[in-house]
Amino acid sequence: MGTELSLWLKFLNQTSIIVCTLTTAAILHTRSAGVIYFVTGAVLCSALAKSIKKAIRQERPLKDSGRKVTYGMPSSHASACTFFAAYITMACLQLPVHPTFPSSIMFVPVVILPWTFMIVLSRVQLGHHTWPQVAAGTALGVCCASFWFKLWVDDAAGVKTTAWEVEAMVRSWLGQ
Repeated sequence: MGTELSLWLKFLNQTSIIVCTLTTAAILHTRSAGVIYFVTGAVLCSALAKSIKKAIRQERPLKDSGRKVTYGMPSSHASACTFFAAYITMACLQLPVHPTFPSSIMFVPVVILPWTFMIVLSRVQLGHHTWPQVAAGTALGVCCASFWFKLWVDDAAGVKTTAWEVEAMVRSWLGQ
C-alpha cells in the first residue's frame, strides 16, 4: 500500500491467525462435538465464498495490484468472521452454556460483534476489498451461519444426535 499502517489495522490484518488460534484453543478446551460442528460450518462457508470468487472472478481493488491476480467477490474474510459472529451470537442466545465454559461466556457477543464489524471495515481500509465485496461476504456469512445453526438446533438428519454420540465415544476413549 505504500503508507504505514496503524497498529490497529496491523492487528486486524492478522485476524486469520488470531481466529484460528482461538478456535483451536476452544476445540482443545471443550472437546465438544458442537464446537467442532460450528468450526466445520465456518470452514464450509469460507470454501463456499472462495468457490463463488472463482465463479464471479471480480478483481480486488487497484491497491492490491502489486500482487498476483486474486478475486475479491465475495470477501471470504467477511464471510468467515461474520459466520463466527452470527453463529456464536445465536448459540449464546439459544443454547445452554457448555459445561467447560464459565457462564459469563454468554456475553461474548458484546466483544465479537464489534470486532467483526472492525474486521469487515478493515478489509476495505486495507485495500483488500470494495464495499460491495465485503457486503456480499457479510451477507453470505450470516446466511450460512443461520442455516448451519438451524440444522444443529433442529437436529436435521440427526446431525446433533450423531455429534453427541461421537463426543461421548471420544470422551470414553479419553477416560473422561
